[in-house]
Amino acid sequence: MSEFDFLYDGTEETTTRFVCVVGESLRRFDLAITTTNRFYGKKLVTDLQTGKTCVIGPDDLEEEGYLEHAYKLSDEEAAELREFLTEVIGPINFTDI
Repeated sequence: MSEFDFLYDGTEETTTRFVCVVGESLRRFDLAITTTNRFYGKKLVTDLQTGKTCVIGPDDLEEEGYLEHAYKLSDEEAAELREFLTEVIGPINFTDI
């Protein structure tokens, strides 16, 4: 059996919000938004249709092209997702100390 060097190995309670939204472009977003104490207070946002997961905080939402690249979205689709996520991501609350 192979030996692994663990960088970390922990368990924690998390909260996951499952939400489905449709914007004006009629692009449907089925999302799982997980709140965790990891990742410097950012949230894990999983697109349930594609399986793509990103660690997202308010700073990432402001970064040009972040959502377009991460989720392979058009500019219009990304703008709609950004608008929604801006409301639910909120400020960073870092508690992993």
